[in-house]
Amino acid sequence: MNNDRIEGNWKEMKGKVQQQWGKLTDDDIDKIDGRREELVGKIQKAYGKSREEAEKEVDHHFS
Repeated sequence: MNNDRIEGNWKEMKGKVQQQWGKLTDDDIDKIDGRREELVGKIQKAYGKSREEAEKEVDHHFS
């Protein structure tokens, strides 16, 4: 994934993020604001996943 941001289409991607990771709150989604590292961290915390697992999920869904 390029840089630390999920480029360009964050507004469109928000729905996909909420659908895929339903434990993330609207507040979490707003705080992420397209930043990949922030999304990975929120997934780790909400789902008890390792950083590597969360990164693989994000890469899978946004590549």
